[in-house]
Amino acid sequence: MDKKYIRNFSIIAHIDHGKSTLADRLIDISLGKEKGTSEDQLLDTMDLEKERGITIKAQAMRLNYMSGSSNFQLNLIDTPGHVDFNYEVSRSLAACEGALLLIDCTQGIQAQTLANVYLAIEQDVVIIPVLNKIDSSNAQVDRVISEINSSLGFDEKEILKVSAKTGEGVENLIEQIINKIPPPSGDITNSLQALVFDSKYDQFKGVIAYVRVVNGEINKNENLMLMSTKKVAEANEVGIFEPNLSEIDKLTIGEVGYVATGLKNVSDCRVGETLTTKENPSKESLKGYESSKPMVYSGLYPIDGDDYSDLRDALGKLQLNDASLIFEPESSGALGFGFRCGFLGLLHMDIIQERLEREYGLDLIVTAPTVKYTVETVSGKVIDVDDPSKWPEDEKIQRVLEPFVDLSIVCPSNFIGPVIDIVVNKRGEYRKMEWLQGGGESSDADNQRVLLEFNMPLAEILTDFHSQLKSSTKGYASMDYQLTKPKDEKLVKLQILVNEEKVDALSIIVHSENSLPIGRQLVSKLKELIPRQMFDIPIQAAVGSKIISRETVKALRKNVTAKCYGGDISRKRKLLQKQAEGKKRMKRLGSVEVPQEAFMAVLKNEAK
Repeated sequence: MDKKYIRNFSIIAHIDHGKSTLADRLIDISLGKEKGTSEDQLLDTMDLEKERGITIKAQAMRLNYMSGSSNFQLNLIDTPGHVDFNYEVSRSLAACEGALLLIDCTQGIQAQTLANVYLAIEQDVVIIPVLNKIDSSNAQVDRVISEINSSLGFDEKEILKVSAKTGEGVENLIEQIINKIPPPSGDITNSLQALVFDSKYDQFKGVIAYVRVVNGEINKNENLMLMSTKKVAEANEVGIFEPNLSEIDKLTIGEVGYVATGLKNVSDCRVGETLTTKENPSKESLKGYESSKPMVYSGLYPIDGDDYSDLRDALGKLQLNDASLIFEPESSGALGFGFRCGFLGLLHMDIIQERLEREYGLDLIVTAPTVKYTVETVSGKVIDVDDPSKWPEDEKIQRVLEPFVDLSIVCPSNFIGPVIDIVVNKRGEYRKMEWLQGGGESSDADNQRVLLEFNMPLAEILTDFHSQLKSSTKGYASMDYQLTKPKDEKLVKLQILVNEEKVDALSIIVHSENSLPIGRQLVSKLKELIPRQMFDIPIQAAVGSKIISRETVKALRKNVTAKCYGGDISRKRKLLQKQAEGKKRMKRLGSVEVPQEAFMAVLKNEAK
């Protein structure tokens, strides 16, 4: 097809603003109602996506639309909205010339809305603002238009109004996509340059690369080369997304599709890679993008030690379709053999855990999530610590660099106080505040919404920060964060001892000022969660060699003197003495099983 009839665009929005529903309506119009209405959320292919109502993986789809007498090819890439999957959005935008910025007119601009706008501006794509859910009885069209105008600078005439649910305004939206988004640039006579914006593994076809052709064309059975690794692959199959894979003979300039390479490892075809031909290679690679880096680390251990090999195989299979997941073997004195895994965020971690348990039938213990600290020792050695068990002794530490984030929170103005209190209690630093609507503080406070910006430690977001934020703002606040420069902080390792034995899986890294209240609260929670035994179980929190808090799980008592009726008191004393000796021996030889709820208590822990 002539490139002037091709349009490549993404849909970007905050979570739950209607991206997948709008994609369904676009599919309805281009393919016919019977195809679009048989199954909602056509581009959300995972069961978890449909159950939770969220998009986890970016999905592509080719739409054909007749405008006037011309047939246009519209390549749509649906993107996730949650902050954990921000990297998916940036990858999708790199393959497009335009983006639909979708905003729910019952909620207005949210934190991720602003983050996505900045991503689109960085990629230099055309942005079309779209108001969704105009059919809702809670729609506040005028207020949201005012927000868009004052915060993003779009004129009211540029803002399109649609209902993805009913289809109202969607056909006009397609016409605006054709009119406003430019066709792809490039030259079909140049050497092949195709950007890999995603990849997945198929057990029959090997690695399937999702590509956008920038220059030249890809023909079936052609020998291809990956420019950074110099690996050679054959285009065993070339095709497009409808949304299922549909084979064609070739992909030409500007088109979005897939190539089955036959490669056996997804890491051989990394996201951001440039595909070219082996016979006539391009002289330079396309501008790619950095691969995603884990922000959260946690240990995964099978409850049954015999499932270790099954867990290893399951993680390997998941990694084939999710290159952002990393893992390496580790062992724990309390939990046995398992894996240290790196995730993009808490939602990503939750999704991986649920997929392992559901798809592979594994019962897992997940340790408390941590971030990666940079520790400089007195001897000058630099250590990256993503696991408390790797933490050096306090006297050997020169300084610790803790990862910080720039945090953006959007909320109604009457919740400014509670939001600032929560962030400051989490060691956050207030930066600035912006009113999202014109009028500032003189306007009606209940209808005003503000953007608050903070700088705070990433580790503090990993506890119950999000749930606290939602509860304190009655669910109205939204947040987004970006990793920024680390800071030198006074951090210590808080260790938990159960029955005088260190449980390394319960150890956490905390700020020295918070170690006492966190330690006290943690041992009191563990006292409730650890089941009683026939002997006393001391639970202690320690920093270094200093015990800072202690609770005791009292022993179950058996009345051994019940059978003594009458007689000399020495008989009772002898029985009680024998019981005491037995409990001492039991305490010395017995082991205490720590339940999964205890490990979750570390995650939920909050200093008062």
